[in-house]
Amino acid sequence: MSQDRTLALGRLLRRPGRPGKIDGFTGVEVHDPRLAAVISPEAEWDVLYTFTLHGEGTVWDPPRDRLIWSDVPNRRLLAWYPDGRVEVAIDNTQFMNGNALGADGYLVHCEHGRRCVSRSDGDGQPEPIVTHYDGKRLNSPNDVTVAADGAIWFTDPTFGILMPNQGSLVDPDLDHRSVYRFDPRAGSLRRMADFEQPNDLFFSPDGRRLYVSDTARSLGEIIGGHERDTHEILVFDVAADGTLSNQRLFCRADHGYPDGFAVDERGWVWTTAGDGIHIYASDGIGLGFIPTPDTPSNCAFGGPAQRRLFVAATSYLLSIELIA
Repeated sequence: MSQDRTLALGRLLRRPGRPGKIDGFTGVEVHDPRLAAVISPEAEWDVLYTFTLHGEGTVWDPPRDRLIWSDVPNRRLLAWYPDGRVEVAIDNTQFMNGNALGADGYLVHCEHGRRCVSRSDGDGQPEPIVTHYDGKRLNSPNDVTVAADGAIWFTDPTFGILMPNQGSLVDPDLDHRSVYRFDPRAGSLRRMADFEQPNDLFFSPDGRRLYVSDTARSLGEIIGGHERDTHEILVFDVAADGTLSNQRLFCRADHGYPDGFAVDERGWVWTTAGDGIHIYASDGIGLGFIPTPDTPSNCAFGGPAQRRLFVAATSYLLSIELIA
């Protein structure tokens, strides 16, 4: 067997094949007729993979026709392909978590271990591009999105330096947990807003709103003698230069906390929570709910015409077909 063939087999985790199904799935709950035009109440989850310890950072990778996601404690970046196979895209990561597609077609990653934002071609080793703010090490960049102008926005909570299976135990250099904007062309980094524990972030389709989940509840954190129990998504107005204003509550999770989420072309927010995926219209009205077999952490749209919703839920990678 050739060396190239041996290496290829070593990266393969699942051979091409049909997805599985979930026994006892109770179906999509449609609370608003608008949702029925987007996803059928009879739609079911496809089980694409079931062997991650903590799946995160889902993103569709169009240049390579695949779904990318992280298995944080196993320190792997994984790739699912439409024929059903799953491969290790990057092994021995530094506790890679969030991922995004850069404006140049390269992937952007958040790394807990190196406490940085990095960039890769999705197969080779990533190179750090943001490591410090104001001369101090970042906390542990968690999730990332790329704006229409190519700027890289990311959250920097302390999850990865508080939990050893997510990174390493160290004291933070910074006294704040923030959202940042990095301009790759100018090499400039701006601190845009502070939170208890910022988690995920995503823009509205027109780029005029930024949604950020704040999830200190995930740590059961106590700071200064007061329990911090944020479990919500906030929304900001975004100016042409990226400045944020008019912070307000968008939604709050009834079960668990809104970890990762995605915003579709209608401006609807599809967010994870303790019990599944909750869908909200752009005005914050609840549209429906899709239960998951385990706690979901992130989701992304992808596939042909963005007609599938992919979800990382602890050990599962799931997808469900949309009507439109």
